[in-house]
Parts: sequence; structure tokens; C-alpha cells
Amino acid sequence: MTEFLATGVLPDEYQQLAKTVRDFAQSVVAPVAARHDAEHSFPYEVVEGMAEMGLFGLPFPEEFGGMGGDYFALCLALEELGKVDQSVAITLEAGVSLGAMPVYRFGTDAQKQEWLPQLASGRALGAFGLTEPGGGSDAGATKTTARLDNGDWVINGSKQFITNSGTDITKLVTVTAVTGEHDGRKEISSILIPVPTPGFTVEPAYDKVGWRASDTHPLTFQDVRVPEENLLGERGRGYANFLRILDEGRIAIAALSTGAAQGCVDESVKYAREREAFGQPISRYQSIEFTIARMEARAHTARTAYYDAAALMLAGKPFKKHAAIAKLVASEAAMDNARDATQIHGGYGFINEFPVARHYRDSKILEIGEGTSEVQLMLIAREVGL
Repeated sequence: MTEFLATGVLPDEYQQLAKTVRDFAQSVVAPVAARHDAEHSFPYEVVEGMAEMGLFGLPFPEEFGGMGGDYFALCLALEELGKVDQSVAITLEAGVSLGAMPVYRFGTDAQKQEWLPQLASGRALGAFGLTEPGGGSDAGATKTTARLDNGDWVINGSKQFITNSGTDITKLVTVTAVTGEHDGRKEISSILIPVPTPGFTVEPAYDKVGWRASDTHPLTFQDVRVPEENLLGERGRGYANFLRILDEGRIAIAALSTGAAQGCVDESVKYAREREAFGQPISRYQSIEFTIARMEARAHTARTAYYDAAALMLAGKPFKKHAAIAKLVASEAAMDNARDATQIHGGYGFINEFPVARHYRDSKILEIGEGTSEVQLMLIAREVGL
């Protein structure tokens, strides 16, 4: 990463990773993406392929079954997958940055030994339960509770919009819960819940506008009991710890968004060269040229933003503001490019068999998930001293 900042050229190992994932996306993901989207079916065969490639273990040390890479490597993989199928990309992103990363960042040695080899291998998926029906952007409004009883946490409450929470290979859900009060404020802690556990119910999947091959469910907890040692990190630090996880996750979402934005450019260039109107390819019309040029500029800007945020993170420097900027810029680039790509495709852009139609439906959630655009603006404003 340092070499890239100095030369503008990605080191060979990063370039090779990106090419490998790009080839996988084109040869394995693309042929089945439309079918899984139409059927709202989880792409188990694709996930198995990603697991065999080691993508779920990219940023984790080899001692825990990982690939010994870093977070930027994960981001490169997400960008390549995001060009073709956002549902697949978010499955990887959530499995790594939301499912496994909290255990790696804050878990005890015993927790890491128990869970990371499974999660890093892709044999199991983890989920991250933060959002609740009454608190989206206001994550501090957690109402789910956990109380100690004879050495067990007893958990009651509900979560919503939880990715990877109901698949056949989901083995772990980490939830935030109110575990008491301190100085009149809620004490929010994080607790590991194995799947299945009595009292833990995965409700029917949502009928979503986009990301239809991604697994997303509401969750209900009714007197769910797990051992006291399933506390993840320090008691009362659950909210703060997950804010750190969300900061990292925003870089990953920015990478996914960049892929989506670039995918729209690539599909538009291909279509504009092939489609003829008034006796010539529409690529020869300046209005189309300028539209695609702006789309490419957005994708390039988004990529630069997430590269910058990732570099700061890996260098151990403050990166909250840069992560928020990257997420804001990249998610808006994805949505803007999806709209323009659909317009370039005309009526075909409104037909689901064309990838840009799927990008048009998928991209809106990028401006909402892991912090809305408004939340990113709020974070940026605070970081500059407002």
C-alpha cells in the first residue's frame, strides 16, 4: 500500500488478487447473478467458491485460518465483486467486516480460537446485530436487553435488517444489548450468540427492492441464554467497539460502491458501442460520451477516496473522517452511475435481464446501509470542528 501511494501503481500481489477475483466474478458470479436475483435465492455455490479462494480469510492472520493479508486486500475483492453482483459482494463484506472482524478485534483468545477458523474459512458465516426497529441511525437507542442470571446472559429484544443471519451456514450472531446503566446512561455491551440457540428466532426474510440474493432477516430474542463468557470485549464497551467496526466497514462499503459505479461504466461503454440509433452507434453522440465520461470520473474519485481511507487505517492513523468521505462519495457515485447507465440503455435498462437494472435497484441501499449519507455528513462536519 505504501508503494502504491509513492508510485501510483498497486504492488504485484494486490494486482494479482484483483485479477483473480475479477476472473472469478466474470466466470462464476455473472452467469448466475440474474437467476439468484430473480429467485431471491442465496448463492451457496458462489459463496463456496469464494471460501475456496480464501476470500473470507483475507484480512486475518494465518494462525486463525486466514490468508495473512490486510483490509485493503478485502476492499479490492469487494470492488471486483461489486462490479458484477452487489448481493455477492455484500455477503462477503458482512461476513468478514461485521461477522468475523468483531471477534478478531475484541475477542478473547478462546473466542478467537473457537470462531475465527470457521469464519475465516467461509465454512460458517457470522452476522452483526446492531440495528433495531426503533433505532436505525440512532444506534445508541438500543432496547434489546441482557441480564446476568446464574452465570448466563439472558437476552430479550429484536434486531432488524441483519445480513447473513438466516443462511444454512450461519453459525454466529453478535448482538448489542443494554446490560445496565452507568451515570444515568445505558451500558451497551456485545454478546456472542451461537446458532442455533433456544429462544433465538430468525424471522422470515425481507422482500427487498435490491440485494435480493443477499440473506437479510429480522431477529427475535426471547429469554435467550448464553454463557457469561460470551461477552465480546469489555462490558459497557459494545457501542464504542461497534462504532470502530462501522468505521472500518464504511471503507469496505465504499469499495463495493466503487465496484458498482465502475460496473455501470463498463456496461454502458459496451452497450453504447453496440447500440445504433439514427444510423450510427450511440457512442458517437457527444451527449452519451459526456455522460459516460462523468460516470468514469465518479468511479475514479470514489476509488481514490477509499484507497486514501484504507491507507490511513493500515498506517494506524486517524481515518474516521476519510472513511465517511469515502462512503459518502462512493455510494453516491454508485447511485448516480446506475441512474445514468439505465438512461443510456433506454428501455433495456428497465429490463431485469440487463445488469444495469439490477445495479439501479441495488445501489440505493449503499446510501443507507452502514450509516446513511446524512450520518456521513454529520461525521464529516464533526471531524472538521463543527
